Amino acid sequence: MAEELTPADSDEAAAAAGAEEEEQPIKQRKNGLYPGVSDELAENMTSGWADTELRDLEPIAQAAHTADRRAALSARFPGERLVIPSGNLKTRSNDTEYAFRASTEYAYLTGDQSEDGVLVLEPQGGGHRATVYLLPRSDRENGEFWLSGQGELWVGRRHSLAEAEQLLGIPAKDVRELPEKLREATGPVRVVRGHDAAIEAALTDKVTAERDEELRVNLSEARAVKDAFEIGELQKACDSTARGFEDVVKVLDKAEATSERYIEGTFFLRARVEGNDVGYGSICAAGPHATTLHWVRNDGPVRSGDLLLLDAGVETHTLYTADVTRTLPINGRYSELQRTIYDAVYDAQEAGITAVKPGAKYRDFHDAAQRVLTERLVEWGLVEGPVERVLELGLQRRWTLHGTGHMLGMDVHDCAAARTEAYVDGTLEPGMCLTVEPGLYFQADDLTVPEEYRGIGVRIEDDILVTEDGNRNLSAALPRRADEVEAWMAALKQG
Repeated sequence: MAEELTPADSDEAAAAAGAEEEEQPIKQRKNGLYPGVSDELAENMTSGWADTELRDLEPIAQAAHTADRRAALSARFPGERLVIPSGNLKTRSNDTEYAFRASTEYAYLTGDQSEDGVLVLEPQGGGHRATVYLLPRSDRENGEFWLSGQGELWVGRRHSLAEAEQLLGIPAKDVRELPEKLREATGPVRVVRGHDAAIEAALTDKVTAERDEELRVNLSEARAVKDAFEIGELQKACDSTARGFEDVVKVLDKAEATSERYIEGTFFLRARVEGNDVGYGSICAAGPHATTLHWVRNDGPVRSGDLLLLDAGVETHTLYTADVTRTLPINGRYSELQRTIYDAVYDAQEAGITAVKPGAKYRDFHDAAQRVLTERLVEWGLVEGPVERVLELGLQRRWTLHGTGHMLGMDVHDCAAARTEAYVDGTLEPGMCLTVEPGLYFQADDLTVPEEYRGIGVRIEDDILVTEDGNRNLSAALPRRADEVEAWMAALKQG
């Protein structure tokens, strides 16, 4: 990785050059714009570049939908200035940054994914005027283009403000002017916090935590019902994820020779080739690691005879993610006990999916799945019944551990800031998308179960869209029933 040429670097380079060739000292620009850089080089870098402005661009695919979302937000907060930042780069180590991911709220309302961007809705008449504030193209006159660590010579071309306007359908201005405008602003203001400290600092005396939280909650709840564009993106994510699972099955023999990392890398390759990224850290849990809910170390052995719990999802270019889990026999065949446990989880998932329909309570699918799992635990003698008693006391949770699902969208756990009454105590509507993912987990050190159960973890997870007349499984391309899983794995390995 090349190191950036900073002014300090230039000084060091000049000193070194001077030591070697004292008779040819490097001239410094008198105006001080380029310390440590010769006049000739500075002048050379400011000229001789072709015009690369892109014209007659088509709006992004979701532009009409983002306009509708902004209109809904405008109606919810009349007469108030609303500020939604995309966020800034975060340092990973020294002078390197993490890959940037725009804030969900900003991307949802604009379709843009630029760092340092800010959407501002300013009151106008009975509604709002939207402006997106962005970094413009790098200035080639003042040296930013090639001397700044975020100059385009180092990190690549970004859209001009005029290009951004065409793509997003929103007037665009220079974000470097925004903090001062916000400091001078009058009237009520709300900001989505936690993404841009400089923007928040400019609004310190104009906002309150309570009012800002109301804005965040509203934007979270607004994402519960997906529009047609969002549903299409979620389907793309699920389809790509299914292909990633197929890729993994085809290389299980290689994973056995290495570790869970081979599985993680195989799925990640599919995500990068077809999508934007993975929507969350892939869980590639083989053997007893499957009993750890968020096993993302992925550094353990992959052994024939064990199960592989693979929980992974491709995130599309527009930041919509799938979230799918399959528990696969590494050698292609479930043992008798593995299949017994797997079938219990499958039956619980079937009950949960059946409960997903418009008008149903959000909690219904969880309750349906938990009942089936509890019945099996009582039947196997692992917990003393009757079933109603176990459910009332929550005793099954030693082995079921988690809720049976969550909303899904631009965040893998979408709508997380929504009010309880609007989410877990709410009612399902067409257009909502959620996961149904029951599981059974018998820890390796659990002395309350027979030894043969210990170290077995099973979860099955699918992404379910609520429709007008029931539901649709967006991840149905992947088999779920035990015999279908075995046949699918055998066909892929033969191919």
